[in-house]
Amino acid sequence: MIVPFHVSEMLRRVRQRIAGTGALPDMAPRPEGSRSLRMSPRVTADTVARLHRDLGLDAESADRLFDSRAQADLSHYAANIENMIGTVSLPVGVIGPLRINGVNAVGDYPVPMATSEAALVASYGRGARAANKAGGIGTAVLYEGVLRSPAFVFETLLEAGQFVDWVVTEADLLKARAEGTTRHGKLVSLEPVIDNNVVFLLCRYTTGDAAGQNMVTIATEALCRHVAAHCPIQPRNWYVEGNFSGDKKASSLGMITGRGRKVSASVVLPEAVVETTLGTTMEAMLDYGRVANLGALLSGQFGAQAHFANGLAAVYIATGQDAACVAESAVGYTRMERRDTGLFCSVTMPSILVGTVGGGTGLPAQAACLDLMGLRGAGHGEALAEVVAATCLCGEISIVAAMASGTFASAHEKLARLR
Repeated sequence: MIVPFHVSEMLRRVRQRIAGTGALPDMAPRPEGSRSLRMSPRVTADTVARLHRDLGLDAESADRLFDSRAQADLSHYAANIENMIGTVSLPVGVIGPLRINGVNAVGDYPVPMATSEAALVASYGRGARAANKAGGIGTAVLYEGVLRSPAFVFETLLEAGQFVDWVVTEADLLKARAEGTTRHGKLVSLEPVIDNNVVFLLCRYTTGDAAGQNMVTIATEALCRHVAAHCPIQPRNWYVEGNFSGDKKASSLGMITGRGRKVSASVVLPEAVVETTLGTTMEAMLDYGRVANLGALLSGQFGAQAHFANGLAAVYIATGQDAACVAESAVGYTRMERRDTGLFCSVTMPSILVGTVGGGTGLPAQAACLDLMGLRGAGHGEALAEVVAATCLCGEISIVAAMASGTFASAHEKLARLR
């Protein structure tokens, strides 16, 4: 049969559904009777109660969403959400303390991980035990910079070129306008990219100890408004973000230049640690690694790694980061090589977007998780990025060992299904 199975199976299910009702589904627009909730940018007990009433929540559901702890901490949530109806609890596990011998992170760090996926914490914890027995993980932030890429649309290619010429001559003033909106952000690079009559300006900022997404947006808005007010070659349209920066999406640009902090982490595992702690051999891990790299190459992945997203999502949620940034952070490379002293394992992650101030870092539980690591507040942004990379390396070590030893499925069955 030349029609793929998934197509014929989908059609079979649709026919079965239609046969059960005796009619085609009515997919015509139905504007009558539709309604939208009134937006409440301010968060108070009254706005929460009103939304509960509007949604018709029963008392039990309302109490679960908006329990006494959430009510007591309500003021802490006000700056982070609109139309708040409560909070959602996720279990938080911990691994480590993970020994890190980094440029910025130095010490033993308990790493909190918020997840509903059984076996995840156990796996990362096993990788952390192996790394600790090897003496800890070396880490370094290689460079940093959060991108915003405003776009300017002109009538002709010639106008676009004239605009770029003006930008180059006015770069210092544009930098001053952008940095005038923030005490901590610095515009460190301004790179024009021309596509005929459209110009993207790649604006790279350092953002101190904040992840800086809002910071760079506001700064770039000021830069763009200065362009609109003073540039002799007026754009037909301009947009504060032209979808070039890789914001919240995996991209080739992010792989090459990074967005956020580019971090590398490595450890050399002695053969005895591989065998006793990970239950496999160096050769078996290297054999699997070659197959996994081929799979990444053939499927067109950005980079080659096993599951950065698992560790990133768990740590991001636990510490109040923007969880959507996992989309761009979860790219990079895992390497494993035989060395004279053991199995060299490393990760290089070009787009780790984390902060220790701002955003969700001040929420009660998230602040507690940062306190657990000793990384809350100013002065810890680069250290947190290194801890995140080291944690992802632990996950890579453990999952490759599980695949190599043939215990991946049985571990999930034991921890996620049978306990």
